[in-house]
Amino acid sequence: MTEQRIEAVFHVSVQMLEQEMKKPTAQGGNMPVVSGNLYRSLLASRDVMPSIKSDGVFTEPNNTLTISGAELGQTIYLGFQAIYARRVNYGFTGTDSLGRTYNQTGRNFVGLAAQRWQQIVAEANFQVQKTVQSRQAGGVRGTVARQGRNAR
Repeated sequence: MTEQRIEAVFHVSVQMLEQEMKKPTAQGGNMPVVSGNLYRSLLASRDVMPSIKSDGVFTEPNNTLTISGAELGQTIYLGFQAIYARRVNYGFTGTDSLGRTYNQTGRNFVGLAAQRWQQIVAEANFQVQKTVQSRQAGGVRGTVARQGRNAR
């Protein structure tokens, strides 16, 4: 496997991990989606773990640029910025600092996605391999077609 292909598998794997973390329960995932704010708060960074923000409505960031710009072996941090992400992920029973009472079971959308890392990498490798093979087959067909035209 070439370094370029390994890097492609790396990028596709992280993008697939991001999608797995954000996969809504309605689509078979573990992310509960009410307003979509938690879903949109997932941010990728190559520098530091994204910080939690106590306020705000999030717009979906373009994590693809951050991920695809990473070099092979570079750490990519994926973090939810919504202040309630931890409570939704791990669950919480009790009264919070604002006096609200919760008895919320955790959805574990981060941990369950991380547990699939080996499968995700294997799936990404398969996707990249299919793409390479498709391009190679297209290149061969294109060469044959051009040679056929030139022979006339």
